[in-house]
Amino acid sequence: MRDFARGDLTAGGAPHRDPLGLAFDAARAAAARGEVPVGAAVVRDGIVLAVAGNRPRADRDPTAHAEILAIRAACAVLGDERLTGCDLYVTLEPCAMCAGAISLSRIRRLYFAAADPKGGAVENGPRVFNQPTCHHAPEVYGGLRESEAATLLRDFFRDRRP
Repeated sequence: MRDFARGDLTAGGAPHRDPLGLAFDAARAAAARGEVPVGAAVVRDGIVLAVAGNRPRADRDPTAHAEILAIRAACAVLGDERLTGCDLYVTLEPCAMCAGAISLSRIRRLYFAAADPKGGAVENGPRVFNQPTCHHAPEVYGGLRESEAATLLRDFFRDRRP
């Protein structure tokens, strides 16, 4: 495993009983680096394939969201562009870009903590998985450890705004 504090992602092979906990660890590490505290973990058959936290600022890449980074790393681990049978755990409701990537990668189940009324695209906004043009919609389970995620985000932004 790599060091979350340095912004690395973790990829490949460790069994874990709390993948959402790993996503929260990655979110906290992202916050420590000055990134919006969002973390994600991809799991298949109880094995953690990848964990990542947000890195748009560090990578100077607007697509470096935790979900995208974790999906890319899991695809690399499996050697496949599809994550059939994989589940994604994320600390915040995915945006439209990430929801599109979740659909295209064929994630089986999406578990997320806090809803995002402003930028979310699963239960809020465009509701990507409900669109007729969406070819694959995962099972969705939201609101897991929601208050923990909301507090993490609220504290992060409170500390940065006058």
